[in-house]
Amino acid sequence: MVAAPHDRGTSQSLERGLAVLSAFGSGPPLLGISDLARELGLSRSTTHRYVATLASLRYLTQDPLTRKYRLGPRVLDLGFSAINSMELREISAPHLRTLSDATGYTVNMGVLDGVDVLYVERSRSARQGQREIDLNLHVGSRLPAYCTSLGKVLLAYLPADEQRPALERIELVRRGPNTITSRRELARELERVRDAGLAVSNEELAFGLRSIAAPVRAQTGDVVAAINLAVHRSMVSLEDLVRNLGPALQRTAAEISDHLGVGQVRG
Repeated sequence: MVAAPHDRGTSQSLERGLAVLSAFGSGPPLLGISDLARELGLSRSTTHRYVATLASLRYLTQDPLTRKYRLGPRVLDLGFSAINSMELREISAPHLRTLSDATGYTVNMGVLDGVDVLYVERSRSARQGQREIDLNLHVGSRLPAYCTSLGKVLLAYLPADEQRPALERIELVRRGPNTITSRRELARELERVRDAGLAVSNEELAFGLRSIAAPVRAQTGDVVAAINLAVHRSMVSLEDLVRNLGPALQRTAAEISDHLGVGQVRG
């Protein structure tokens, strides 16, 4: 539903145009005029006018077969520009590279966007077998938060009044052999993550993929991002992943947090 302008200093047209773009979020990649009108609480004619304008500006593109719309290249340009301008990314990149070089594994950084993880930085390893678990991920990729170690950290540290509605919005679909598909079990898992300061994903996203993640904090102490280290199950046992690589990951997260002005990362 589109919110009314808060005061005379806001633009209803701009709010509605942005609401159209936001409707694509983490939902279906293709939406029709009826879908959008229903989502936004607008008439079909009004919705069509906004969609036509956004399409003419290349913020939306129309699928020739279904006649539905998807986000266009101008939105991607804006997204990558925002990611590239993030102080967080600039600060973290050398730390992620150092950790990747030291361990031989790919290291990622992500932030929470709705109930998805948005990848904002990656340091890929050329180690044999590592490419098999990269899943074609790149800066700007999204994955469901509930079945990734990055996402578990970010969900675990949400304030309670934000975490509850977020968990209700998640569609718990089995992605790997060990995906958590119970909302109650997911809530318990997030409690364990908060207690440990470390999240583990053991073949929850995909077969053979294991990862551990740690929180990165801003100056306020709030968790603003997470970093993870991903391996194939044939490379490292789950126990060794946590025992041998967990401390290095947490140190790297603390170093990034220090550079953000937070001091020591709180558990």
